[in-house]
Amino acid sequence: QVRLVESGGGLVHPGGSLRLACQASGSIFSVTGMGWYRQQPGKQRELVANFLDHDVITYADSAKGRFTISRDSAKNAVYLQMDSLKPEDTALYVCHAILSVGPARAPRPYWGQGTQVTVSS
Repeated sequence: QVRLVESGGGLVHPGGSLRLACQASGSIFSVTGMGWYRQQPGKQRELVANFLDHDVITYADSAKGRFTISRDSAKNAVYLQMDSLKPEDTALYVCHAILSVGPARAPRPYWGQGTQVTVSS
């Protein structure tokens, strides 16, 4: 059983910073990618930033220049440093991983439960 557990969300003023963390645990054989999506009320879940094969990093346009994704492969963890936060960044931030649980098992996506980020004065 694979679990993704997020932490680090909270309430922050505009212009402030937060650092999100996601830890994957369980019977993990290999990780193809990890990253962050966000879900805002009434909107589709959208990519914020992620790592894919060979350290290819993708950022949403809204995250470029303000957010930085990093990871610790040894710990199967991914982090999101969010600076210069805006009210429109308010969302449930959900960790996503594409991983395999065995040498003969194809990678598949897994999702965490999410951590709420609220940016408000």
